[in-house]
Amino acid sequence: MRIAPPRIGIDLGGTKIEAIALDPAGKPLIRQRRATPVGDYDATVRAISELVHDVESALAPGMPPPAAHRATVGIGIPGTVSPASGLVKNANSTWLIGRPFDRDIAAALGRPVRIANDANCFALSEAIDGAGARAATVFGVIIGTGVGGGVAIDGRPLVGRNAIAGEWGHNPLPWPRDEERPGRACYCGREGCIETFLSGPALAEDFRLGSGQAMTAPEIVALANAGDSLAVAALARYEDRLARGLAAVINLLDPDVIVLGGGLSNIARLYESVPRLWGRHVFSDRVETRLLPPVHGDSSGVRGAAWLWPAEGAP
Repeated sequence: MRIAPPRIGIDLGGTKIEAIALDPAGKPLIRQRRATPVGDYDATVRAISELVHDVESALAPGMPPPAAHRATVGIGIPGTVSPASGLVKNANSTWLIGRPFDRDIAAALGRPVRIANDANCFALSEAIDGAGARAATVFGVIIGTGVGGGVAIDGRPLVGRNAIAGEWGHNPLPWPRDEERPGRACYCGREGCIETFLSGPALAEDFRLGSGQAMTAPEIVALANAGDSLAVAALARYEDRLARGLAAVINLLDPDVIVLGGGLSNIARLYESVPRLWGRHVFSDRVETRLLPPVHGDSSGVRGAAWLWPAEGAP
């Protein structure tokens, strides 16, 4: 009887590369991490290859795993592989851009790999056995240093024809108010992108403009919880903008569940205030979509990378 191989997931971050091995039921077996070789493409490929072999060695100490038990490998990256060119595009880790990353990793490991955007991996993880388990359509939101999103439908990631499904952060903020036009410049070359309003740095900048104080997003939340009127006002503006942004997603995708990830997902009040606000913008008599925190937290991305391979590594 063939034993299903474990799944290895890799999360390629800006400062660290994390690996996890899951058994066929999704139970974590081992975790390892190492520093990301920032700016060095070849060293990044080597680091991932070595990390995969280290994990496999730890799963079977003293002997390489038999070919029949060799783990599947999925990798989440801060970008995506272009269907047109086969090369990485839209990557925050800029040394990956324009490289045949999937082919180079597959060659280094001597086996096929699956690569997806890290936000898609987050959405997939929460759709498989997280906050969106058993939901047909899950929209995963990343609100942190940047703003991203991914879609999982029936437990599989939606990539899209151009490999940009879920990238809501580089759409304009919906229903902008006069004081929000034209919006701040975004690194993508446009103005007024959702990311320029809803990232952690955007919240900090909004508070600074209103108060003259330089504070981080967690510090602003702490001030608001302590009753500081300027911090309360900044969070209220943030919640209103998040509600508008997600209302547009609901109008387009109509997901069962929206799961928040990233550093700002830890703001507990969002899960009550935003659904209370988004109804005025959603084209429906009522909104059944649930807004939920992630079950797997910071581990969702790496778990989702492992889940890029279905049961028993089947295509």
